[in-house]
Amino acid sequence: MSEIGADRDKGFFGHPKGLRTLFFTEMWERFSFYGMRALLKPFLYTSIAAGGMGMASEDATSIYHIYLALVYVVSLPGGWIADRFLGQRRAVLVGAIVIMLGHIALAVHGLSWFLSGLALVVIGTGFLKPNISTIVGQLYSREDARRDAGFSIFYMGINLGAFIAPLVTGFLAQKPWFQQQLAEWGIPARYCWQFGFGAAAVGMFIGILQYIAGGKNMGSAGLEPVPATDPAQRARDLKVLWGGLIGFAALIGGGALLHVSGTYVLSIQRIDEAFGWILTGIAVAFFAWMFTAGRYSPDERRRLYVIFLLFLASCVFWSAFEQAGSTLNDFALLRTRNEILGVEFPSTWFQSVNSVLIILCAPLMAWLWIRLGRRDPSSPIKFSLGLFFAGLGFLILAFGAGLLVEGNDAVKVGPLWLALTYLCHSIGELCLSPVGLSTFSRLAPERIAGLMLGVFFLSISVGSYWGGRIANYYDRADLPNQQLFFAIAGYAIGAALLLALFASPIQRMLRPASPGGSGH
Repeated sequence: MSEIGADRDKGFFGHPKGLRTLFFTEMWERFSFYGMRALLKPFLYTSIAAGGMGMASEDATSIYHIYLALVYVVSLPGGWIADRFLGQRRAVLVGAIVIMLGHIALAVHGLSWFLSGLALVVIGTGFLKPNISTIVGQLYSREDARRDAGFSIFYMGINLGAFIAPLVTGFLAQKPWFQQQLAEWGIPARYCWQFGFGAAAVGMFIGILQYIAGGKNMGSAGLEPVPATDPAQRARDLKVLWGGLIGFAALIGGGALLHVSGTYVLSIQRIDEAFGWILTGIAVAFFAWMFTAGRYSPDERRRLYVIFLLFLASCVFWSAFEQAGSTLNDFALLRTRNEILGVEFPSTWFQSVNSVLIILCAPLMAWLWIRLGRRDPSSPIKFSLGLFFAGLGFLILAFGAGLLVEGNDAVKVGPLWLALTYLCHSIGELCLSPVGLSTFSRLAPERIAGLMLGVFFLSISVGSYWGGRIANYYDRADLPNQQLFFAIAGYAIGAALLLALFASPIQRMLRPASPGGSGH
């Protein structure tokens, strides 16, 4: 067991005290993230007169999925910079401050402020998201039986923030009562969206205060980076850092120059297509580099192969799951009766259903993994279950969408269809996401632990982007929702069956070839 695990063994529900600090820090960060996420696409296509951006639905979908993909792909450099230069603890603090500034910018009315705010949230999340999960992993030894349960508890913090946030921001942005209050205060009702974004900034500020105050509970976990021992390698790391910054600046500057000169006029759809090629290229190049440039022991190399296979499965899962903020958000707003027992509620409140189900089910899942002990399903089987439930949710919703009448928007379905879909997705998420965080951190070589957590978030990025492309294809072709839902259900369940077939060979790859094969 690690030093942290020995010193602070059972201070938080039988887990290290540091988990409490990270639990609440992540809760408030996710409050800010999911509060803004619930508003983003509706804000983009709401009319300018009503305070939105007045975009076409297709463009709004593209921006939403590009933003979501960027949030997670930046986790790769964020994890690497923490590993090599900052340490995870400092990276989390820097990321939290930048996120807060981003939400403050979003709360200021105007396109330039809005775009700047999105950029800051992307950068800040890239620093915070992979590294806070890495610190959680460092609270436990690799052999600690509480490890998966600890990540499940940590996941409850994520979903507690994600549950509260849409209720608060959705109330501020969409509830007519609050808009009337603004009018009585002499504030135009269209600024209700800015109050919603501002609430996200307040949540992140509370998280920063809590993180600083609870730092003593984490001991030395994530405090220092793990730089290369070879001076030549350290010099190469600095060159990579500066090369990446210069390359990024050149990419942005070159694109702006082409657009301004008229050589290649950029549109949202062109940016969407170009981003897809860049994102896919990043994933391919990263794994090519990882398998060819690193010096790994045979055991480490086999574990990296397993990470690659689980990465592909994770991409498929998130391409389905992250329809929540776009396709399912639209379905809630346009094709669902948003009322219970005659009481109406904002459509964005559906974004809280998944989270409250996670809060209720996460303790049961954490208990189940410990209770099963040696019979605990392997990580590939858990991933397969996650994919199956994601597909099942869309299969249920496809039958619900079959009750709609195309061309007649007055016909809507009851809220139970979406609730059942989110129930399946929540079970799938608990099977895959906290297990994925734990598995990637456990399988990663120690010197690239933060980077490997970035790889898990890269899978969310790739999956989110291609999920958006799939949704846009059906949107452009003016195909009914039912066809889209059947398509997503088909490929998710198909991937689940394929992974289940190969689960045993994958698990055998994790058996050490020699007692000293870890290479740490």
